[in-house]
Amino acid sequence: MSGVELPDRRLEVQHFAVAIAAFGLGAAMAVMQALSRADIPLPMRSEKLYYLSVTAHGVLMALVFTTFFIMGLGYFVARETLGKLEWKGLATGSFWLALFGTLMTTVAILSGTSTVLYTFYPPLQAHWSFYVGATLLVVGSWGFCAVLIRTYVMWRKDHPETPTPLAFHGMLVSVIVWILATSGLAVEVLTMLVPWSLGLIKTVDPVIARTWFWWFGHPLTYFWLIPAYVVWYTIVPRHVEGKLFSDQLARVVFIMFILFSTPVGFHHQFTDPGIDASWKLVHTITTYMILFPSLVTAFTVIASLEVAGRLKGKKGLFDWIGALPWKDPFFASVGLAMLTFAVGGFGGAINAAYAMNAMVHNTAWIMGHFHLTVGTAVALTFMGLCYWLMPRVLGRELKFPKLAIWQPYLWFVGMTIFGGINHVVGLMGMPRRVYSGKFLDSEVAKGWEGMTLISAYGGVILFISSLCFLAVILGTWLWGKEIAPPEVAFSEPLEATGKAGLWDRFGFWTVVAVVLIIAAYAVPLYDLYTMPRFESLPFKPF
Repeated sequence: MSGVELPDRRLEVQHFAVAIAAFGLGAAMAVMQALSRADIPLPMRSEKLYYLSVTAHGVLMALVFTTFFIMGLGYFVARETLGKLEWKGLATGSFWLALFGTLMTTVAILSGTSTVLYTFYPPLQAHWSFYVGATLLVVGSWGFCAVLIRTYVMWRKDHPETPTPLAFHGMLVSVIVWILATSGLAVEVLTMLVPWSLGLIKTVDPVIARTWFWWFGHPLTYFWLIPAYVVWYTIVPRHVEGKLFSDQLARVVFIMFILFSTPVGFHHQFTDPGIDASWKLVHTITTYMILFPSLVTAFTVIASLEVAGRLKGKKGLFDWIGALPWKDPFFASVGLAMLTFAVGGFGGAINAAYAMNAMVHNTAWIMGHFHLTVGTAVALTFMGLCYWLMPRVLGRELKFPKLAIWQPYLWFVGMTIFGGINHVVGLMGMPRRVYSGKFLDSEVAKGWEGMTLISAYGGVILFISSLCFLAVILGTWLWGKEIAPPEVAFSEPLEATGKAGLWDRFGFWTVVAVVLIIAAYAVPLYDLYTMPRFESLPFKPF
């Protein structure tokens, strides 16, 4: 190496290591599910193993991979933009607590005692260690939130007039959204599921449990998405030698996520009894409001990419697109993630509409939508960011660079096949989470049998892409050539931001968000708790 001393990145590296390990195990579970739905003979294929893998895949990918990766990214951004990190002891302790909880939950799933799927709806009941482990993971993440908030407060004291660096602005918004969202989950788990699994109470109300879950479940998607937007806004324009089109628009987008990400849960409960239709309408409206910041993001980021192309001398209507570095694995990952997210976003608008939701609810359409959005917009962005981070965090040159170039394109092709087919068969009535596409030899199922095989091909391509990603990351980590770490530089806007203003008043916007959440949930929850209730005994299918 060239004698350059690397800064201490152990905290970030630990988080990224857990995230990548969870990704690898989750990917192995996913390919088996795709093949099973197509009724391809597999060793030890069974309903029990299938639904165990569905639970493991959902928890490892949606909760463990994303949460640990976001925590690692948050620490990285805090160090690089604010120049320091407060409460490092809490950060380290929180990591080990979250890891212990993750291992506890994973063991519970793999032991076959906690096959409750990613949503863990009652009356499906898991072993108590599943719920306790998940709780420890969340508590560990709250430690991360406390560290970032404390770091910001101390930085603000020294910089009262300076706008919050945009990258940290976005990460702090993600922290606020996470705290607001997990407050609902904490109520469900601590007051209902943990006592229920320990035998302290005999029954729970499934509708109330679902309501608390979706207080958490939909804003969770923005906890995943906001850090991806941080990458799109603050790293990509600089990486392609351009400038951010508008710093102010980016700040408005992030604040809108604080306001509108949580009071949207009822659009997942359109078919649930006990919730008045008027409140479902309110949540429909707020769901469409939360679509707006993503539309603004599409405009701002695409405009930033066009600026980069124009700065390279392109003057045609679309020739600037070809000037972008599509052979760079980081940019290719992000560019393809954006493109896929644009398609998946239209599906989200359908899911939020009361009448159209009734057609796609609980069908394979939802699975297709989820994988186009979170499974690509977020996951592929995070994978691409690993290619950007590895040299800067580890001081190592990427191993297998050609494999890194091909990997995002394989993911894009595989997800287009997998997600597209599942949208189609969902419209044909195929349920989600089915062990066999034959669906007990139903006549209706014969119409989608061939398509499930095509979907399985997409799943295999995704798995190959996953192996490519893991090979590059592990190869770089273990055998990558040592280099001087490249500069960590964030995007500059076309127009400089002035003093700190309204969009930097995070406490104020959080209070407004809490008021909106109370307005959206207080009366429906009161109604659910006071009306005649029909509670359920636990059910364990395996």
